[in-house]
Amino acid sequence: MLVKEVMKTQLVTLNDDSKLGFANDIMYLGRIRHLPVVRGENIVGILTQRDLYRASLTSILTNWKENNEFLDSIKVSEVMTKQVVTISPDATIEEAAQIMIDKKVGALPVVREKNKLIGLITETDVLQFFVDESKKKK
Repeated sequence: MLVKEVMKTQLVTLNDDSKLGFANDIMYLGRIRHLPVVRGENIVGILTQRDLYRASLTSILTNWKENNEFLDSIKVSEVMTKQVVTISPDATIEEAAQIMIDKKVGALPVVREKNKLIGLITETDVLQFFVDESKKKK
C-alpha cells in the first residue's frame, strides 16, 4: 500500500511566524503531536511536542502564567525542526515505517514537487495499517 492511501490530508498547520503559545494551545486542545510549519503551501519546518517541551523547560523554574507569557514571546521558527524529513505520496507504507525508524521521527510530511505539503503520515497511521493487515490474515 502507498503513503497516499493512508496519509491524513486535512491538516492543522502553522505559519513560521506563529507564536509558541498559540502552537501549544493547538497541540494541547487538539491532542496533536506534530504540526507542519508552512510558508504558503510549502513546508519549511515541523514543530513537535518535543520541540515545545524543550522550549518550555523554564516552566520547571517558573509558574504556569510566566511560562505562557514566555511561550507567547517566541516564534515557532525559532524552535521548529528546520531539516524536515519528508516522503513522497507514492512511497510504500513500509518505506515510511523504515524512514521513521531510521530517522527516529514520529511523523513524515508528505510532499509533492518542491516541498508542497499535501499530507502527513504518523507512526500511529503506520501502526494502524499493519494491525489492520494482520487482522485480514487471520
